[in-house]
Amino acid sequence: MSATAYASSDSNATPQPLSLPHATLVVLTLAYVALSAGLIAAVAGSHDVRRTAIMVTSLVMFPICVHSATRLLGWPATRTFVLLGLSIGWFAEQMGSTDGWFFGRYTYTDVLGPRLGNVPVVIPMMWFVLTYTGYVLANLILWHRAIDERGDVSRAAGTSFIAAMIVTAYDLGADPYLVYVMKAWIMEKTDGAWFGETVQGFVGWTFIGFVILFAFRLLVRRAPAAAPTPAAARAALVPMAIYGSGVAFQMTFGHPVETRSIAAFAMGIPLLCAVHGWRQWRLTAAGQSGVAR
Repeated sequence: MSATAYASSDSNATPQPLSLPHATLVVLTLAYVALSAGLIAAVAGSHDVRRTAIMVTSLVMFPICVHSATRLLGWPATRTFVLLGLSIGWFAEQMGSTDGWFFGRYTYTDVLGPRLGNVPVVIPMMWFVLTYTGYVLANLILWHRAIDERGDVSRAAGTSFIAAMIVTAYDLGADPYLVYVMKAWIMEKTDGAWFGETVQGFVGWTFIGFVILFAFRLLVRRAPAAAPTPAAARAALVPMAIYGSGVAFQMTFGHPVETRSIAAFAMGIPLLCAVHGWRQWRLTAAGQSGVAR
């Protein structure tokens, strides 16, 4: 049995297919490859290895997460998630960089490459990557499954808030590094309570993350739970691997050095809880399979 997609609020609705039409997939792939080549070329000319590495990593994580989401959610729900992440993420960053909404006033430099408006193109992509990662981890922690099929609003709100907090935990170490080491953006206020950054930024991250996730859950209210087949289990490992790589990076290169130990706990604890949830998901499926036999 393959993973099935999010359905509409009608519990009897037929699950949507997992895959895109072949022609659509080819067109999207070619367009993404062309976009990626242009973005990498734009930063590679600076001969800054760190800039190029961040760009390449971001551009690789985005399609990997889209593929993972397609395996767990199906294409229609994945498309909704991607569009919410890109559009709300871009809007929040545009308003923040122009009018100081959500995160406080700041200005992006050219470190992260070409911009759409005031916002580097890779930033909205990372909003999808991180909110999807937080979503899967939160489901594994709370419900011991990669996808939660319950459609009630209070449960969706609670899961979305926990997922947004997981996203913000990533930002605790990533923001100081990107500001003070990479100089990816310049904050107007430099005397904030978090290593010079204002707490407002992290409140904004939690709020925008919650808006993206909760909007997604409201738009796709019910879903058959993705069966923990080998393919689905591998798909659920993708967000855990991405979050784990973030833990490893921040513990190794975090700046200031205090953020290295913070990452071990702020990010490490939810990651370990998600790994446990993933194992329980697999064990439950194995037990049900044994009973069926």
